[in-house]
Amino acid sequence: MTRPKMVFSRRAGKVFDTTSGAEGSYRIYATYRRTGSGTFIGDLKIVRMTDDKVLFPFDGAPIIGPFETAAEARDAAQSKGDQTVTADLVCPE
Repeated sequence: MTRPKMVFSRRAGKVFDTTSGAEGSYRIYATYRRTGSGTFIGDLKIVRMTDDKVLFPFDGAPIIGPFETAAEARDAAQSKGDQTVTADLVCPE
């Protein structure tokens, strides 16, 4: 089974740049999508700008949701993004 390609545009969600000194810069794309059952799933893409490595999504990445509202899904995706960036700053690959 192949994972569908996720395409994020600047209009799809907010773009956040997190710069932390020598550790580097990260770009977090947090958005959402609606499922067939009417709930919302958070979509997330995190790119480490120093080496253009995609940190999230990865094979086996957890699904963010489901949620009742789009705002909850987007907020959960942003929170997961912040946690991932913090973890990468503490222990980079």
